[in-house]
Amino acid sequence: MKKMRLVLSLLTIFAIFFLAACGNKQDNSSDSNKADTQNNGKGYTIEHAMGKTTIKGTPKRVVILSNEGTEALLAMGVTPVGAVKSWTGNPWYKHISDKMKDVEVVGTESEVNVEAIAKLHPDLIIGNKMRQEKIYNQLKEIAPTVFAETLRGDWKENFELYAKALNKEEKGKQVIQNFDQRIADLKEKLGDKLKTKVSMVRFMPGDVRIYHKDTFSGVILDQLGFARPGDQKKNDFAETNLTKERIPAMDGDILFYFTYETGDGEANKLEEEWTKDPLFKNLKVAKAGNIHKVNDDIWNTAGGVLAANLMLDDIEKIFLGK
Repeated sequence: MKKMRLVLSLLTIFAIFFLAACGNKQDNSSDSNKADTQNNGKGYTIEHAMGKTTIKGTPKRVVILSNEGTEALLAMGVTPVGAVKSWTGNPWYKHISDKMKDVEVVGTESEVNVEAIAKLHPDLIIGNKMRQEKIYNQLKEIAPTVFAETLRGDWKENFELYAKALNKEEKGKQVIQNFDQRIADLKEKLGDKLKTKVSMVRFMPGDVRIYHKDTFSGVILDQLGFARPGDQKKNDFAETNLTKERIPAMDGDILFYFTYETGDGEANKLEEEWTKDPLFKNLKVAKAGNIHKVNDDIWNTAGGVLAANLMLDDIEKIFLGK
């Protein structure tokens, strides 16, 4: 009987030590989680056009101050609390309006309403040095602020910065990978059609332009591998303020033109005047009936990933009949 009691006592002591050890393990695990939380709480630092900015946690209330930035956020599943008005539309481009119903307008890219931004209590502001350098110091007093350098050319450069600022690098990489895969697939389908010399012309109020490679649509055409005629092969922005004597420089195997109409009808009048001019009608591409008017929002003004995909839709339809 005494032996039995001794055995029971030893078992009891063993059980106590065992439970204590388990408790210590749980405590250590809990401490580890706390440490991770504390490390995350220190935030992450983003290098950008105006310096370095530290952001704590994943931003929930984001204000975006560029049109292409708005598209980047939407593509990564982030609806901003505030955004600058689209250059056309009331207040948003048609192709994003259904995703922007509850978003507050905070001015335009060129005239940002700082007071409206402050009222939204954002935890991140994303802007652009080319447009808003003068108000950067005001913005960073409201919330951590990250600026891209410029708005021309390859939208992917800004997109990658935005993904880092949003703490959504993996999602951002997936969006770009999906686009690049679509480019690769389309290149294969286009085949010899990529030898087609593509010309691009834009009509604006008081200005006619021939667009070169360092433009939104120029970068996409270049990524696809399309040929470009004459001076349009240049890796610069555009030839601007054209006179009608430069109409022959618009020629190519195919011509896309887009018109930036702000509502007063001036750009549409200019488009009609130039496209009905005898010099324009005498272009080889005009005689071949290979001129296409495309949407300015999609091919130029919006400048983001959603518009880029819609531009690929247009190319598929025009070149492949899809």
